[in-house]
Amino acid sequence: MSSPLTESAIVARLRAAGCVFAEDEARLILATAGTPDDASAMVERRAAGLPLEHVLGWAEFCGLRIAVDPGVFVPRRRTEFLVREAAALVPPRPVVVDLCCGTGALGVALVAGLDGYALHSADIDPASVRCARRNVAPFGGEVYEGDLFDPLPDELRGRVDILLVNVPYVPTGDIPLMPAEARDHEPRIALDGGADGLDVLRRVTAEAARWLAPGGRLLFETSARQTPAAVAAAGRGGLDAGASVSIEFHVTVVIAAKPV
Repeated sequence: MSSPLTESAIVARLRAAGCVFAEDEARLILATAGTPDDASAMVERRAAGLPLEHVLGWAEFCGLRIAVDPGVFVPRRRTEFLVREAAALVPPRPVVVDLCCGTGALGVALVAGLDGYALHSADIDPASVRCARRNVAPFGGEVYEGDLFDPLPDELRGRVDILLVNVPYVPTGDIPLMPAEARDHEPRIALDGGADGLDVLRRVTAEAARWLAPGGRLLFETSARQTPAAVAAAGRGGLDAGASVSIEFHVTVVIAAKPV
């Protein structure tokens, strides 16, 4: 076993690798590593450019520790705003569906404070499904593998109160401009939204009304530039849609309701 790395040595290594928050990351690595050898290996993986959450094996999201496996989309702190917006709308004992769920963080964060609920999550990426099952299982939810609504049980049609969709919305041409951590280490399918970034979203909004209960809500994140087209897509799907903007999180969330 090698000699333990000091926090200052880890900070120096991470700074040299270009990590802006080297001090914070060093403390998290030391708190997570089981042995000095683990810590050394984690530092080298981080210095090589792996996302910190992949190195640690977890991410903090809405006050929860969410397991994050290598190659799985990392939940963004800005998406906590979407969960906050959903929490303000959730009815008693809701049926919650989390599509494009990645780690399952959105659905888990929403139901964590509820007394009664049914949680169903789905993703097309097998690695994400495996990871999501670890996070969702303690909350009694189910995770399905498949494309958008396809794997959901038919009995959910017309019964979903809250539909959360962490839809990919980066235009294909902008993918090379993304930080290397995301571009190189997260699944392309979780990032690439097609030519204008709205390809997957249009598929969601075209079918969402069939799954939502009367008065049920669809919530998804988008960019300010894409908001008018995203709201229009929800409208074409028979939903009443508007946008909520967070200055704190620098994010826009579209909220679309099925008419009662």
